[in-house]
Amino acid sequence: MPAWRRYSGVVWGHLEPESLHDADRRRLVIPSALYGVNLGTDTIADHRLSFEASVPHLGNLAAFWRSPVTAAVARAARGRVVVDLLPGEHAAAIDHGALRAAVPVCRVRFLAADGAKPIGHGAKAAKGKLARWLLDEGLEGATAFAWDGWQVTWRGPDLEVVAAPSSKK
Repeated sequence: MPAWRRYSGVVWGHLEPESLHDADRRRLVIPSALYGVNLGTDTIADHRLSFEASVPHLGNLAAFWRSPVTAAVARAARGRVVVDLLPGEHAAAIDHGALRAAVPVCRVRFLAADGAKPIGHGAKAAKGKLARWLLDEGLEGATAFAWDGWQVTWRGPDLEVVAAPSSKK
């Protein structure tokens, strides 16, 4: 089935890919430990393979795919800005220096109000909501994004998404 239907989880649920136009689904470039890279509209099999896996004769899959994934992302960008919302495991499959040398890149960092790396459902939900916002509104409108206490600011060429301080004690 198409990747946009195959993938699931908190980020995908909050991205709401079923309501996107096919043109926007094609803009989703997803590093895959099995395929290298797929677009949101590509047909993919059901699989559970991690970039952290090591395969005999290939080694670590993130390292194995790094060069072809980086080149594929740069080609897919066609000179547009790449918005990097990847979690660490997927980010390991990209040579960020080479990608930035090829195309403009905006990396997105999610932080808790205290500056720590947030974890859990809330951060993943915010990532999905922001991804959808950027598809709908464009990168120029990034700082207008606000959802459930999360707000965006520019930090050089990159975005920082910060959660509001928790009122829970």
